[in-house]
Amino acid sequence: MTNIPETGRTPRVQIRLVIIQVLVFSLLFTLGGRLWYLQIRNGDEYSSEAKNNHVQQVVQPAVRGSILDARGIPLADNETRLVVSASRTELMKMKDRGKGVLTRLADVLDMTPKEVMDKVRLCDSQTPQPCWNGSPYQPIPVTNKATTQQALQIRERAEDFPGITAEPTAVRRYPNPGGSNTGQVLGYLSPVTDDEIQQAKDTRSPLLRSDQVGRSGLERTYDRQLRGKAGVTRYEVDNLGRVIGQAAADPAEAGANVVTSIDARVQAVAEYQLDKAMKEARKIVDRNTGENYKADAGAVVVMESKTGRIVAMASNPTYDPNVWVGGISAKDYARLTGKNSNYPLLNRAIQGQAAPGSIFKVIPTTAAVNAGYPFDGKYPCPSSYSIGGQVFKNFESQGHGSITLGQALEVSCDTVFYALAHQQWQKDGALKPKKNPADIFYKTAHQFGLGKETGIDLPNEVSGRVPDRQWKQRFWEANKDWWCRTGKRGGTYVQQLSYENCLEGNLMRAGDSVNYSIGQGDTLVTPIQMATIYAAISNGGTMWNPTIGKAIISADGKRVEEIRPKAHGRLPMDARTRAQINDALEGVATRGTAAWRFGGWPQKQIPMHAKTGTAEVYGKQTTSWFATYTSDYTIVMTISQGGTGSGASGPFVRNIYNALYGLDMEGKQDLGKALLPHPQSSLPRIQKDGSIDAPEIHPYVPDEPKEDPEPALAGPPGKPATRPTHRDARWRD
Repeated sequence: MTNIPETGRTPRVQIRLVIIQVLVFSLLFTLGGRLWYLQIRNGDEYSSEAKNNHVQQVVQPAVRGSILDARGIPLADNETRLVVSASRTELMKMKDRGKGVLTRLADVLDMTPKEVMDKVRLCDSQTPQPCWNGSPYQPIPVTNKATTQQALQIRERAEDFPGITAEPTAVRRYPNPGGSNTGQVLGYLSPVTDDEIQQAKDTRSPLLRSDQVGRSGLERTYDRQLRGKAGVTRYEVDNLGRVIGQAAADPAEAGANVVTSIDARVQAVAEYQLDKAMKEARKIVDRNTGENYKADAGAVVVMESKTGRIVAMASNPTYDPNVWVGGISAKDYARLTGKNSNYPLLNRAIQGQAAPGSIFKVIPTTAAVNAGYPFDGKYPCPSSYSIGGQVFKNFESQGHGSITLGQALEVSCDTVFYALAHQQWQKDGALKPKKNPADIFYKTAHQFGLGKETGIDLPNEVSGRVPDRQWKQRFWEANKDWWCRTGKRGGTYVQQLSYENCLEGNLMRAGDSVNYSIGQGDTLVTPIQMATIYAAISNGGTMWNPTIGKAIISADGKRVEEIRPKAHGRLPMDARTRAQINDALEGVATRGTAAWRFGGWPQKQIPMHAKTGTAEVYGKQTTSWFATYTSDYTIVMTISQGGTGSGASGPFVRNIYNALYGLDMEGKQDLGKALLPHPQSSLPRIQKDGSIDAPEIHPYVPDEPKEDPEPALAGPPGKPATRPTHRDARWRD
């Protein structure tokens, strides 16, 4: 038998042994390195985290800062209430998932079991309000209006109410000083969500599960400053949950106070006068429909002309932000958001969009001058203007002969602007535009700041719309398929319009341009945009970002951070054109379409400037606009489906001015009755303990005229003076 040598196998075995040895040593080295990293390099960190497994946190909510008016009067502050809360975590451990406990709780609180159970259910896409949109691990407030007797029953019978607490807690309050509501400006709070906690985790102001955050208005804009920082005390506990010591404590830091430029007294006046204007408009018959005006919504802005600061801002319909405190009820939520609610949560001063009507005419006037048309030139103002087979009429079909651009503003002559816009449309190439058309009427609107937000320090401002060629093209591309599907040649008005839009809805037609020139058609603006424009005309041309926040003051009063006004541009006009437009707008108030609303006004002492507007809306009644300014203030009011500008809004805008300057209807001034004859420049005084001095405020009591306050109206040259009624719209817009 032949012996086979083993020499060939020996090297292979040795290689395998070496590889195994390398692997073993590598694993041992890796394990040793990991142990060194965990026990030595990061030993303290992991030891601390291990301890935290036996640490319980007790959160002390920070006191939220107050929102104050310009004189230090609280618009939003806090009060101590007895709050009854339920721990959903504890309830879910019970066999009946807490149904029995919540039923007993409802009986104590004089609520129905369903109301209580709805309060503690979690919000999702399928669950309507009321529900809890905060963390499920946080105690959920059932009511913040518990009586002392109810709280005692819960605490004395703790065995019947496991998971239920009744404790005094600082709760947000909106006191409505002087009867001012300020709802849409202030906003409201609601519990923080888990997503928000994660997003704020690495910021300077992290959120805790117990926090409430601002959801709208100033509460949202200045949430970080107002919220402060919650205190956290950490207790070491044993395996049975017994406290064995205190690990650490971070004291709570109270939130800062936000001082605003709002004057609660003026705010109350603005809200009352807007509401009164709408109620009075509903008494008037619309001659176009034969029905009374609906006056279903409105807004008014009172702004400092030289700074852009907001003195008052009212939106109607409105709501009481107190309904959100402690969780909103199903009834209140439906009233605020239902189909028939008319959406009172909407701040129509910054979110209400409408065609501006004739208050827009300062823009095409500027565009015309910049295009080379002399301001003092003569322009025909016939009763109508024809383009092809279409006739565009002047308001009330009134003609005024040959007039200047300034006079066109005074009497609000539509046909002057029709002709100018038509001429510019033709110069740009009409239906076959040049490669780079001037489009000066549209570009001027953009230069005035339209088509974008003003930058006001409130969330969710809308931009309005300038219907230029770019917008027409985008709109046509988005709607072409629907127009082509629903359009019908020779059908109803809507069908015929859809048919035409399908074919050439992207073209800038002559009718588009002439309608645009008087603030009609597809043009949309907001009251805050128009207030910014008219304030700029007043102050010399600076377009300020409207601001409500005036200063941030720390809780102890030691740190004061002023919020200074910022500008976003200047009006596209030279000083001479601004002066000419300024004079024309003064003429509107003294001899033009607004003169009948300013009879007896002390024009020499307090020069008044105005522009009226009445915008037509397809399928609705006309929108009333009234834009005015003095050297101190700019006030713009609008009423949806309210009628003419001077007819519906005019007298009530004057009432706001009367309150500001202390004037009666005859123009006599009593500074003792003047609320704010000059804008408030100083901040409220801060005491050494951090408290802020606030004067006493009384509810607003309007001076109602005993007789018809409407003065005789001086008509144009050659026309006798008349005393107009709400139905007499001659010389008015």
